[in-house]
Amino acid sequence: MTTLQALIFDVDGTLADTERDGHRVAFNMAFAESGLDWEWSEALYGKLLAVTGGKERIRHYLDNYNTDATLPSDDEADYIAELHKTKTKHYTQLLEQGAIPLRTGVRRLLDEVRQAGLRLAIATTTTPVNVEALLTHTLGAESMDWFEVIAAGDIVPAKKPAPDIYDYALEKMGLPADQCLAFEDSLNGILSSSAANLKTIVTVNGYTKEDDFSQATLVLDNLGEPDKAFNVLAGDAAGASFVNVELLKTLI
Repeated sequence: MTTLQALIFDVDGTLADTERDGHRVAFNMAFAESGLDWEWSEALYGKLLAVTGGKERIRHYLDNYNTDATLPSDDEADYIAELHKTKTKHYTQLLEQGAIPLRTGVRRLLDEVRQAGLRLAIATTTTPVNVEALLTHTLGAESMDWFEVIAAGDIVPAKKPAPDIYDYALEKMGLPADQCLAFEDSLNGILSSSAANLKTIVTVNGYTKEDDFSQATLVLDNLGEPDKAFNVLAGDAAGASFVNVELLKTLI
């Protein structure tokens, strides 16, 4: 009989709804600081989310939405990298200001699974700096030690939807996929976790609610709370109204 050993969490959109009011705003602040007249609207950013990775997203924007742009540098790759660093600075400042809270049920679930002795890891395309900033400013500095593996950013060559980041986390933990559950929020995320043979719980957000999550084990609007039930969008929640350890063990 397979026993649940660990949970592997995506970050952006999963632990916190970071995209619309976090990363998008920080990108626009970086553009303004760099003297660029670029502006990523909520609608445009939703399209750009098809590409994972901040630097990759800027490149995609230039190649497909702002093809006439002239960068003030002959080395486009270095310029984009510096622009992304500026964006990261603004993003972490937004976190420091408390502008990006955790999603419903996240703090409660993390506390419960730790008390139950389950292992925790992170698998994300965002940078390690962003992960640390989010965890520190929402859960406290000690939360960095809750996750035995933080697989983030460019630690693997191929980002989601490739399975590499999950494969890396599993390898570092020394666990097979069938003893773990992944938590995701997007199409690229579910494609990545599924390719790593992980059963996956998806909590949708405004940008991803129309994505194809047919490969997910369970699709919810959020993780829920004892006094605030989640809505089941697909899958079998075994009669539960919020995600807890008992439900997780049922799913595995």
